[in-house]
Amino acid sequence: MECIVPLEADVLAAFPAEVQIPARLVADSVAASSEASPRVLVVLDDDPTGTQSVANLPVLTRWEVADFAWAFAYEVDGQRQRAVYVLTNTRSLDPAEAAARNEEIVRNALAAASSAEPALRLSFVSRSDSTLRGHYPLEPDVIAATVTAVNGEETDGVVIVPAFPDAGRVTVGGVHFTRGTGEDAGQLTPVAETEFARDASFGFANSEMAKYVEEKSNGRFPADSVIVLDLDIIRASADPKISAKAIADAIDAATDSTPIVADIVTENDLRALALGLEAAESRGKKLLYRVGPPFVRARIGQEIRTELSGEEAYAGNTPSEAGGLIVVGSHVGVTTRQLNALTEQHSAARIVEIDVEKLLGDNAGEYLDETVDTVVAALRGGDVIVHTSRLLIKTSDAAESLRIARTVSAAVVAVVNRTLKTFPPRFVIAKGGITSSDVAAHGLEIRHAIVRGPMLPGIVSLWEPVDGPAKGIPYIVFAGNVGDDQSLADVTRKLSNTF
Repeated sequence: MECIVPLEADVLAAFPAEVQIPARLVADSVAASSEASPRVLVVLDDDPTGTQSVANLPVLTRWEVADFAWAFAYEVDGQRQRAVYVLTNTRSLDPAEAAARNEEIVRNALAAASSAEPALRLSFVSRSDSTLRGHYPLEPDVIAATVTAVNGEETDGVVIVPAFPDAGRVTVGGVHFTRGTGEDAGQLTPVAETEFARDASFGFANSEMAKYVEEKSNGRFPADSVIVLDLDIIRASADPKISAKAIADAIDAATDSTPIVADIVTENDLRALALGLEAAESRGKKLLYRVGPPFVRARIGQEIRTELSGEEAYAGNTPSEAGGLIVVGSHVGVTTRQLNALTEQHSAARIVEIDVEKLLGDNAGEYLDETVDTVVAALRGGDVIVHTSRLLIKTSDAAESLRIARTVSAAVVAVVNRTLKTFPPRFVIAKGGITSSDVAAHGLEIRHAIVRGPMLPGIVSLWEPVDGPAKGIPYIVFAGNVGDDQSLADVTRKLSNTF
């Protein structure tokens, strides 16, 4: 059956126009509700690309109580920050491992919050993919159950907001879409009709969010039990207070982790939603969030950070004269096109391909040694692009697919780590969610970092490692599924001294 691809303008014509809402309005509302007891959002980020929409927030790749204590105490201009990111990397784990990790993080965060001075109130954000991949409803379920087990607090509703307008993912009329680019600009494709829906580990069949919830919860949450905050509610009035009340009223019925899905097309919609969630929570509603990247920015009232320049990326650190390391692990179509564009334009860069079949073979150790030697030698002369062979070895067994993915990822990590300790690169770019997580935590041994801001408008984040062997080396986290064909070349050009 052929999919009918609607035009965004036609879909939006049925709804009220966008309402301008300044970030400051949200920030003031959040500050007012935090006056009596300060509140922090703890973002469990299932891959590190969730940070691409925010700036100046602490990031943890480890989650002991002491790590949270560092993050909760981190200040900018004498102000504690409203959110903390924890890199869980659970998208690369099986369900049992993902559940155990979520529980451990929530318990440790709550322990650190109760001993902070003053004690902190925590809200939990389960950050996941804007194209609906990941462990849902498992992760929000575990977070909710753990909060109840620790402090007796029951979750009323789980707010599901996958939209990421900067990257072309929007939800309208309860349906989640991806925006077309190039010749298809202006068109909306239901997300279940895209390659992301065929993901080997997290595939799905429904683009309508209420039906997606029913599908993924195996009927535990029937579609008609899902609260849908459509644009008629999000944009209920030109007065943000009236819209906030409309959103809070719609959420009133939520109890026992009722799923709540929200239409979002623009940053203003996210801010309107943030004000509505503030209003609902001030009435006593206990909410958890399952969201795409920009939600946190809007929820805490952070302004959109303009993209960082090359100079800003190195601010406070002297860049090395060595080449930079670009590591590409993702296999989605847009990544392959970005890689092709980079290799075509950056003729000075050395390309090192990691042969996946050799990694899975008997002489994997020897092959790895040779690869590291090649990368180190090449870095002395300029930038090096390391990528896995584009042949995707797929199996019908989801667990085996994950095992292969992990073997490949471990090899990539080993190459980065051994290179770093032999000849530190000028910068590191990691392309792909699981890749960038493993490179951060194990390749570069980052424990604590600060996300400085985006390298492209609204997407692709720069982390500054504050400890470990990569301290002072800009680290770029680049999701597999964002940007246009030129984006990887554009970011590399900003950081390179040979491009």
